[in-house]
Amino acid sequence: MKMIVVNANRCSGCRLCELACSLKMVGEFNPSRARMKVIGFEEAFALPLMCFQCEIPYCSEVCPSGAITKEEETGTIKISRQKCTGCKMCMLACPFGTISFSSEEKIAVKCELCGGEPECVMVCPTKALEFKEAGLAMNSRKRALLEELKEIHERIKLRE
Repeated sequence: MKMIVVNANRCSGCRLCELACSLKMVGEFNPSRARMKVIGFEEAFALPLMCFQCEIPYCSEVCPSGAITKEEETGTIKISRQKCTGCKMCMLACPFGTISFSSEEKIAVKCELCGGEPECVMVCPTKALEFKEAGLAMNSRKRALLEELKEIHERIKLRE
């Protein structure tokens, strides 16, 4: 199984990943409709966020319509467009806030790894996004995210 690993220290905040994602997923350059987001912190730090494809997907556990499933072969968490009722329970259950609601489609949406060829990874000019095997990547991704968030917190405290 592969997943997207983020190295925020390399992220320039250019947001090309959001543009590529929205073009691939909805056919237009519209970052607000991307399945991932780049979060900016005081113009000094950017952090790309997308679904972690959790081992235990809480979003799936709370979905009343059974629209969210995990593909056994790839480990990708997917949302069925046909089954999703737009109740937004999955958004509340996601500990990382990486599921959003498409008001145009009236369903929940999230990163589904572009079928194994993530556009965001392909267009990232600084290689802040990588598509790697999940085993060690998942642990290093969580550890790196925690370190980056701790660093952001320290920067903000210094400015106060």
